[in-house]
Amino acid sequence: MSEIERDAIRGMRRSYGEVGLDHLPADPLVAFAQWLKEASENSIIVEANAMVLSTLGQGLEITTRTVLLKDISENGFTFFTNYSSQKAHAIELNPQVTLLFPWYAMERQITISGTASKVTAEESGEYFATRPWSSQIGAWASHQSSVLSSREELEQRWQGAAQKWPEGSKVPYPPHWGGYRVNPISIEFWQGRNSRLHDRLRYEHRSNTDWEITRYYP
Repeated sequence: MSEIERDAIRGMRRSYGEVGLDHLPADPLVAFAQWLKEASENSIIVEANAMVLSTLGQGLEITTRTVLLKDISENGFTFFTNYSSQKAHAIELNPQVTLLFPWYAMERQITISGTASKVTAEESGEYFATRPWSSQIGAWASHQSSVLSSREELEQRWQGAAQKWPEGSKVPYPPHWGGYRVNPISIEFWQGRNSRLHDRLRYEHRSNTDWEITRYYP
Protein backbone atom coordinates (compact mmCIF):
# COMPACT_ATOMS: atom_id res chain seq x y z
CA MET A 1 0.00 0.00 0.00
CA SER A 2 1.37 3.40 -0.98
CA GLU A 3 1.76 6.29 1.47
CA ILE A 4 -0.96 8.15 -0.45
CA GLU A 5 -3.42 5.28 -0.02
CA ARG A 6 -2.51 4.93 3.65
CA ASP A 7 -2.96 8.63 4.28
CA ALA A 8 -6.31 8.55 2.50
CA ILE A 9 -7.56 5.73 4.71
CA ARG A 10 -6.28 7.35 7.88
CA GLY A 11 -7.99 10.56 6.86
CA MET A 12 -11.40 8.90 6.58
CA ARG A 13 -13.12 10.42 9.57
CA ARG A 14 -16.16 12.47 10.37
CA SER A 15 -17.57 14.20 13.41
CA TYR A 16 -20.60 12.64 15.03
CA GLY A 17 -23.61 14.61 16.17
CA GLU A 18 -24.69 16.01 19.48
CA VAL A 19 -27.59 13.60 20.01
CA GLY A 20 -26.89 12.11 23.41
CA LEU A 21 -27.96 8.94 25.13
CA ASP A 22 -28.95 10.16 28.58
CA HIS A 23 -31.26 7.36 29.63
CA LEU A 24 -33.14 4.35 28.31
CA PRO A 25 -36.24 2.43 29.45
CA ALA A 26 -35.76 -0.17 32.17
CA ASP A 27 -36.67 -2.92 29.69
CA PRO A 28 -34.04 -3.35 26.93
CA LEU A 29 -36.59 -4.87 24.54
CA VAL A 30 -38.68 -1.70 24.78
CA ALA A 31 -35.58 0.36 24.02
CA PHE A 32 -34.64 -1.95 21.15
CA ALA A 33 -38.12 -1.77 19.62
CA GLN A 34 -37.99 2.01 19.66
CA TRP A 35 -34.57 2.16 18.00
CA LEU A 36 -35.60 -0.44 15.42
CA LYS A 37 -38.71 1.58 14.58
CA GLU A 38 -36.65 4.74 14.14
CA ALA A 39 -34.14 2.88 11.96
CA SER A 40 -36.92 1.44 9.79
CA GLU A 41 -38.25 4.97 9.22
CA ASN A 42 -34.83 6.25 8.10
CA SER A 43 -34.79 6.41 4.30
CA ILE A 44 -31.03 5.86 4.11
CA ILE A 45 -31.05 2.55 5.99
CA VAL A 46 -31.83 -0.25 3.52
CA GLU A 47 -32.75 -3.07 5.90
CA ALA A 48 -33.15 -1.99 9.50
CA ASN A 49 -33.61 -5.60 10.63
CA ALA A 50 -30.28 -6.74 9.15
CA MET A 51 -27.90 -7.93 11.85
CA VAL A 52 -24.36 -9.31 11.84
CA LEU A 53 -24.24 -12.75 13.48
CA SER A 54 -20.89 -13.99 14.83
CA THR A 55 -20.27 -17.61 15.81
CA LEU A 56 -17.35 -19.68 17.07
CA GLY A 57 -16.41 -22.74 15.01
CA GLN A 58 -14.86 -26.07 15.96
CA GLY A 59 -11.36 -24.78 15.34
CA LEU A 60 -12.12 -21.68 17.46
CA GLU A 61 -12.35 -19.58 14.32
CA ILE A 62 -14.83 -16.71 14.48
CA THR A 63 -17.10 -16.29 11.47
CA THR A 64 -19.54 -13.50 10.71
CA ARG A 65 -22.40 -13.04 8.29
CA THR A 66 -25.52 -10.91 7.93
CA VAL A 67 -28.91 -12.42 8.72
CA LEU A 68 -32.35 -10.84 9.12
CA LEU A 69 -34.21 -10.44 12.38
CA LYS A 70 -37.69 -11.90 11.94
CA ASP A 71 -39.14 -11.81 15.44
CA ILE A 72 -38.47 -10.33 18.85
CA SER A 73 -40.07 -11.34 22.12
CA GLU A 74 -39.25 -11.60 25.81
CA ASN A 75 -37.50 -14.86 24.90
CA GLY A 76 -35.09 -13.25 22.46
CA PHE A 77 -34.25 -12.42 18.86
CA THR A 78 -35.21 -14.86 16.08
CA PHE A 79 -33.73 -15.48 12.63
CA PHE A 80 -34.13 -18.33 10.13
CA THR A 81 -31.57 -20.28 8.13
CA ASN A 82 -30.55 -23.64 6.69
CA TYR A 83 -29.78 -26.10 9.49
CA SER A 84 -26.98 -27.58 7.34
CA SER A 85 -25.20 -24.22 7.03
CA GLN A 86 -21.88 -23.23 8.56
CA LYS A 87 -23.60 -21.01 11.10
CA ALA A 88 -25.91 -23.82 12.19
CA HIS A 89 -23.00 -26.25 12.69
CA ALA A 90 -21.16 -23.62 14.71
CA ILE A 91 -24.19 -22.98 16.92
CA GLU A 92 -24.57 -26.69 17.58
CA LEU A 93 -20.95 -26.77 18.79
CA ASN A 94 -21.11 -23.53 20.75
CA PRO A 95 -24.44 -21.70 21.22
CA GLN A 96 -22.72 -18.52 22.43
CA VAL A 97 -23.22 -15.87 19.71
CA THR A 98 -23.25 -12.13 19.19
CA LEU A 99 -25.53 -9.94 17.11
CA LEU A 100 -24.73 -6.47 15.81
CA PHE A 101 -27.18 -3.96 14.36
CA PRO A 102 -24.98 -1.33 12.60
CA TRP A 103 -27.18 1.67 11.89
CA TYR A 104 -24.39 3.94 10.62
CA ALA A 105 -26.72 6.55 9.14
CA MET A 106 -28.07 7.23 12.62
CA GLU A 107 -24.67 7.01 14.35
CA ARG A 108 -26.04 4.10 16.35
CA GLN A 109 -25.39 0.45 16.94
CA ILE A 110 -26.75 -2.26 19.21
CA THR A 111 -24.63 -5.25 20.23
CA ILE A 112 -26.23 -8.35 21.75
CA SER A 113 -24.50 -11.29 23.41
CA GLY A 114 -26.47 -14.43 24.15
CA THR A 115 -27.14 -18.10 23.54
CA ALA A 116 -28.86 -19.44 20.43
CA SER A 117 -31.25 -22.39 20.32
CA LYS A 118 -33.62 -23.80 17.71
CA VAL A 119 -37.23 -22.70 17.70
CA THR A 120 -39.92 -25.36 17.35
CA ALA A 121 -40.64 -26.96 13.98
CA GLU A 122 -44.18 -25.58 14.27
CA GLU A 123 -42.87 -22.03 14.59
CA SER A 124 -40.46 -22.51 11.70
CA GLY A 125 -43.18 -23.98 9.50
CA GLU A 126 -45.55 -21.15 10.35
CA TYR A 127 -42.99 -18.54 9.33
CA PHE A 128 -41.95 -20.50 6.20
CA ALA A 129 -45.56 -20.35 4.98
CA THR A 130 -45.41 -16.53 5.03
CA ARG A 131 -42.30 -16.30 2.82
CA PRO A 132 -42.54 -15.35 -0.86
CA TRP A 133 -42.82 -18.34 -3.21
CA SER A 134 -39.39 -17.65 -4.72
CA SER A 135 -37.76 -17.65 -1.28
CA GLN A 136 -39.50 -20.91 -0.40
CA ILE A 137 -38.15 -22.48 -3.59
CA GLY A 138 -34.70 -21.12 -2.79
CA ALA A 139 -34.71 -22.88 0.57
CA TRP A 140 -35.14 -26.21 -1.25
CA ALA A 141 -32.62 -25.40 -4.00
CA SER A 142 -29.66 -24.33 -1.87
CA HIS A 143 -27.29 -26.61 0.03
CA GLN A 144 -26.15 -23.60 2.03
CA SER A 145 -22.41 -23.43 2.79
CA SER A 146 -21.63 -26.47 0.59
CA VAL A 147 -19.22 -26.21 -2.35
CA LEU A 148 -20.98 -25.15 -5.57
CA SER A 149 -19.43 -26.13 -8.90
CA SER A 150 -21.06 -23.32 -10.89
CA ARG A 151 -23.81 -20.73 -10.86
CA GLU A 152 -25.62 -22.84 -13.47
CA GLU A 153 -25.88 -25.74 -11.03
CA LEU A 154 -27.67 -23.56 -8.49
CA GLU A 155 -30.04 -22.14 -11.10
CA GLN A 156 -30.80 -25.65 -12.38
CA ARG A 157 -31.65 -26.80 -8.85
CA TRP A 158 -33.90 -23.77 -8.44
CA GLN A 159 -35.67 -24.48 -11.73
CA GLY A 160 -36.14 -28.11 -10.73
CA ALA A 161 -37.76 -27.13 -7.43
CA ALA A 162 -39.89 -24.52 -9.21
CA GLN A 163 -41.19 -27.14 -11.62
CA LYS A 164 -41.95 -29.50 -8.74
CA TRP A 165 -43.87 -26.80 -6.87
CA PRO A 166 -45.15 -24.26 -9.44
CA GLU A 167 -45.96 -20.75 -8.34
CA GLY A 168 -49.36 -20.71 -6.68
CA SER A 169 -48.97 -24.22 -5.24
CA LYS A 170 -48.18 -24.98 -1.61
CA VAL A 171 -44.47 -25.44 -1.05
CA PRO A 172 -43.83 -27.87 1.83
CA TYR A 173 -41.72 -26.80 4.77
CA PRO A 174 -38.21 -28.26 4.35
CA PRO A 175 -36.97 -30.21 7.41
CA HIS A 176 -33.43 -28.86 6.93
CA TRP A 177 -34.56 -25.25 7.41
CA GLY A 178 -35.74 -23.36 10.46
CA GLY A 179 -35.23 -20.73 13.09
CA TYR A 180 -32.89 -19.91 15.94
CA ARG A 181 -33.72 -17.69 18.88
CA VAL A 182 -30.95 -15.77 20.64
CA ASN A 183 -31.65 -15.38 24.34
CA PRO A 184 -29.74 -12.22 25.34
CA ILE A 185 -27.28 -12.05 28.22
CA SER A 186 -26.29 -8.46 27.52
CA ILE A 187 -27.55 -5.73 25.18
CA GLU A 188 -25.45 -2.63 24.56
CA PHE A 189 -26.73 0.60 22.99
CA TRP A 190 -24.11 2.83 21.38
CA GLN A 191 -24.66 6.42 20.26
CA GLY A 192 -21.94 8.37 18.45
CA ARG A 193 -20.92 11.71 19.98
CA ASN A 194 -18.50 14.52 19.15
CA SER A 195 -14.78 14.15 19.95
CA ARG A 196 -15.27 10.37 20.04
CA LEU A 197 -16.87 10.73 23.47
CA HIS A 198 -19.54 8.23 22.51
CA ASP A 199 -22.32 7.01 24.77
CA ARG A 200 -22.44 3.31 25.72
CA LEU A 201 -25.22 1.94 27.90
CA ARG A 202 -25.28 -1.80 28.51
CA TYR A 203 -28.06 -3.93 29.94
CA GLU A 204 -26.77 -7.00 31.77
CA HIS A 205 -28.70 -9.79 33.45
CA ARG A 206 -28.22 -9.85 37.21
CA SER A 207 -31.03 -12.33 37.79
CA ASN A 208 -33.50 -14.31 35.74
CA THR A 209 -35.79 -11.32 35.32
CA ASP A 210 -33.95 -8.11 36.22
CA TRP A 211 -31.61 -6.07 34.06
CA GLU A 212 -28.94 -3.70 35.34
CA ILE A 213 -27.95 -0.72 33.17
CA THR A 214 -24.29 0.36 33.27
CA ARG A 215 -22.61 3.21 31.41
CA TYR A 216 -19.17 2.42 29.98
CA TYR A 217 -16.31 4.56 28.75
CA PRO A 218 -16.31 4.81 24.93
